[in-house]
Amino acid sequence: MSLLRSSAIYNSVTNYPALRWIPCQSWGFLRWPGLDGFLRLLVVGLLWSTFSELRFIPSSSMFPTLRVGDRIMVEKASYYIKNPSIHDIVTFKDPTQLYGENTETVFIKRIVAKAGDAVEVQDGVLYINGVAQQEDFIAQPPTYTIPLTTVPNGHVYVLGDNRNNSYDSHVWGTLPMKNIIGRYVTCYHRPTSI
Repeated sequence: MSLLRSSAIYNSVTNYPALRWIPCQSWGFLRWPGLDGFLRLLVVGLLWSTFSELRFIPSSSMFPTLRVGDRIMVEKASYYIKNPSIHDIVTFKDPTQLYGENTETVFIKRIVAKAGDAVEVQDGVLYINGVAQQEDFIAQPPTYTIPLTTVPNGHVYVLGDNRNNSYDSHVWGTLPMKNIIGRYVTCYHRPTSI
């Protein structure tokens, strides 16, 4: 039962003589939504805000995969069911932020190693468990070295795709999985170059 009356568009279209021949049984899609329509919209809005969020890329740390100004969609539901995987691009709270600080800085990086993996960077090559990684998605090979590091339980190792211009695990160490907010899904808006 609808609590609202039919819209003026609905009334004019259904009473317009030239449109009476159309073999459409119902013009109901033109009616103003009722209370049940608003409740459905409210439920969809609550689910959307609970399990996803939209973010803006402010830095070039993930270049060339993500560029400054990109608008991305992050989903937050899958990590309730499964653990993060290698090559997932994740958003997370700053692990160096002290508790009690009011600002909440959020980063976006790529997971390169999980708990129990040994990570090392030598001569511009990332090694995971002693195996050189083929990374065709990075801007350029890293110019730094990382001594052999084992990722502890409950942590992951994250690096930006722009390895030489990224504040990531090579600076502050492993990332606690409890800091992960969500997983990058897609870029829904990329600004055009000037």
